[in-house]
Amino acid sequence: MLTAVLVPQIVRAGLQADGGAAYINKLLTIALVILGAATLVATLAAPLLTLLYGTQLDPDTLALATAFAWWCLPQIFFYGLYTLLGEVLNARKSFGPYTWSPVLNNVVALAGLAALMIVYGADPDGTRDPSSWTPDMIALLGGTATLGVAAQALVLFWFWRRIGLRYRPDFRWRGVGLGDAGRMASWTFGMLLLTTFAGIVQTNVAGIASDSAASVATLAPAWLIFMLPHSVIAVSIGTAYFTRMSEHAAARDLVRLRDDIGSAIRGIGLLMVVSAAIMIVCAYPMAAVFAPGNFDSVSAFGNVIIGYLIGLVPFSTLFLVQRSFYALGDTRTPFFFTLFQVVLFVGLALACATLPVDFIAVGIAVSTSIAGTLQLALALILLRRRLGQLGFRAVVVSFVRDSVAIVPALLAGAVLLVALGGTTAGGFAVDSRLGAIVSMLAIGAAMGLLYIGGLWLLRSPELRTFTGPLVARLRRR
Repeated sequence: MLTAVLVPQIVRAGLQADGGAAYINKLLTIALVILGAATLVATLAAPLLTLLYGTQLDPDTLALATAFAWWCLPQIFFYGLYTLLGEVLNARKSFGPYTWSPVLNNVVALAGLAALMIVYGADPDGTRDPSSWTPDMIALLGGTATLGVAAQALVLFWFWRRIGLRYRPDFRWRGVGLGDAGRMASWTFGMLLLTTFAGIVQTNVAGIASDSAASVATLAPAWLIFMLPHSVIAVSIGTAYFTRMSEHAAARDLVRLRDDIGSAIRGIGLLMVVSAAIMIVCAYPMAAVFAPGNFDSVSAFGNVIIGYLIGLVPFSTLFLVQRSFYALGDTRTPFFFTLFQVVLFVGLALACATLPVDFIAVGIAVSTSIAGTLQLALALILLRRRLGQLGFRAVVVSFVRDSVAIVPALLAGAVLLVALGGTTAGGFAVDSRLGAIVSMLAIGAAMGLLYIGGLWLLRSPELRTFTGPLVARLRRR
């Protein structure tokens, strides 16, 4: 929600005599006040929020979830602060800190996990009973998790100083155009409520299978695996383009804005096609990292990963299309195509509740991909109405070229997977974590090289754009 509002507003404010410093201070102050109030309300409502998501939980597990909620809901404030400070940096074209500060979060969280294992013992098989968690254990794990998020946010103040910004609270909010930001935020907040409702439905439907098959505990890490290439590739590319798109939108230069959109979609597509293909082939070995030795668990987990990954390319493309509307200062249209997606997904998810329990989780993953793909189709239609011709022909040609280039890589990857025993119980690729990691490295390297070779033969201009600087550097050496 904050991302949608902040960058276009800050870019426009940068045209002012002070470079937008006064506006940024006012915007940050009001946002922090709202975040603080929302965090306080959410934390006080921890038992109700936990019950909303945990209708399928037994009393001991629900009590444990509520206890963790008390410690973790304050993260809302620090995630908001991280977004506020980071998007100001992005708007000033300082992209590195926002991208890399989550590493600090990971370091703190991993230290908390290590401390928990050292002091209270590890629980690799998940046999620890919910009622055996003591307040000290909950405080250690939940507290370090929240501390990591706080560190991720607060470190960005140092980078603010490096680019010459100083935050000074400013409560004089009248007459500086914050009304426009408020109207934009209202639509994105509505969109947030829609997706939260969809998440509640998903969690409760998946919970039907929690005692006997893949469920919430499978969907959550599978979604994180799905999000990894999107976060590393699509978000990195999209974030850089978003600032540029906002500048062109502010200048009403729609020609360059359309060029930005087409170029970003083609670049994201080039990398996401191969990412999706490699991860689909490696889905079972990936699952084996989480559940080695139990092929039934591996196959169930892997099928959920595949269900998500078939929608990876549309999902990442939608990320860029959505930000095209944000650059134009339009958060109303994304609300409506998100409403379309949520209605469709909720209907499909409720239908999944009628499936045999072994298929509920994979059904939810596939439903997510279907709804997201149709959402992208609607979003592209609406964007074309807004901007006219988007250079779709070049985008389609690029995606066709990427798809042709990936076919030999897919075939080779499938052959390698079978040869390494990735589809049978006891196979090298699924029987241990080491075997799974080695297999993924081999399959990924082979598929990646074949894909690059295919694109080179097809004279992909997007590939040459990405590899041009590297080739030039090697030639100089």
